[in-house]
Amino acid sequence: MAEKSITKTELVASIAASTGQSQAAVSGVIDALFSTVAEAVAKGSKVSIPGWVSFEQVETSARTGRNPQTGAEIQIPAGTRVKVTAGAKLKAAGK
Repeated sequence: MAEKSITKTELVASIAASTGQSQAAVSGVIDALFSTVAEAVAKGSKVSIPGWVSFEQVETSARTGRNPQTGAEIQIPAGTRVKVTAGAKLKAAGK
């Protein structure tokens, strides 16, 4: 496991330093990227950055779950969720 997670501010600063762009410009691009991904996935589209990551909306079926505090069974309704899949380059970076 990583000892430290990277915040958005640190990510923006790192990208700005490596590209020579301003932190404001990089932050705007990152915000636009995630806004565009969220809008596309909400509409049912799959967003894929080959080799790195893909995002898609998937249907979940109704199922029985358990309340972890009481152990009581609960009914979880069918719905949708966002599935995020790591690509080969991202998987290789984790080794």
